[in-house]
Amino acid sequence: MEGIDASTITRILDKAEEYVEKNRQVDKKSKSLTGRTLINLFFENSTRTRTSFELAGKRLGMDVINISAQASSISKGETLLDTAMTLNAMQADAIVVRHPSAGAVQLIAEKTNAHIINAGDGAHEHPTQALLDALTIRRKLGKLEGLKVAICGDIANSRVARSNIYLLKTMGAEVTLVAPPTLMPTGVAGFGVKHTIDMRAGLKDVDVVMMLRIQHERMAGRGIASVRDYFHSYGLDRTKLSFAKDNALIMHPGPMNRGVEIDTDVADDISRSAILDQVEMGVAARQAVLELLLGS
Repeated sequence: MEGIDASTITRILDKAEEYVEKNRQVDKKSKSLTGRTLINLFFENSTRTRTSFELAGKRLGMDVINISAQASSISKGETLLDTAMTLNAMQADAIVVRHPSAGAVQLIAEKTNAHIINAGDGAHEHPTQALLDALTIRRKLGKLEGLKVAICGDIANSRVARSNIYLLKTMGAEVTLVAPPTLMPTGVAGFGVKHTIDMRAGLKDVDVVMMLRIQHERMAGRGIASVRDYFHSYGLDRTKLSFAKDNALIMHPGPMNRGVEIDTDVADDISRSAILDQVEMGVAARQAVLELLLGS
């Protein structure tokens, strides 16, 4: 999302709106990308992202192939770049890549001529997650400009947080990061957003509360003392939520750790939780990205 201007973001969101309505019909398929090939190349586990890209491609008429690192020649010693170039030589039109190392997707993009879509690279970015989050917010609250959004939890290790910061700032929203000192990123003052270690202060009068998963796999020694202490100070429950606006949206990119970063009662509140809406919007947002990249 870094460097993408507001007009481009709006264009993607507007296109995604069309697919939201199409996806709610009995016949969800179009033929706009018939004959094109989409390869999902995932080096990390994923349920929502990979499935939604697969659905997005198939609903646009594409041939879709899913490849996991465990089932690829990488398990035999082949390099990431050789794998990507092999798939490129098969005339793939688009390759969706998720990789644990920041910059891996950019490397592939520089060495292949297929359209490369970042489905998450390390702790760097997850751009289509930010797009689906923006689509969810815009549909629920009618706009992005002028909204107050709190992003809470493991900011330091979150590619979702970074992509959302770029998008929300570009679209005129006010962002506050909330995290314990050990999970606040180095150089946070340079992000151009507010930040605090106080959950209640961070949620004061916000329109959107975006919770993040604790990413134990990326912590490398920087973590939390205990799950119980973390939930007490930073887990979203009714008491902390009361500091936000009465109609504030509750969001989470998933997978959720219930009782760690969010209370079940709050997560399942059908009047305020937009978590399942995010899942639905993910398919439409990814359809829009594929259509705008590959469409005639």
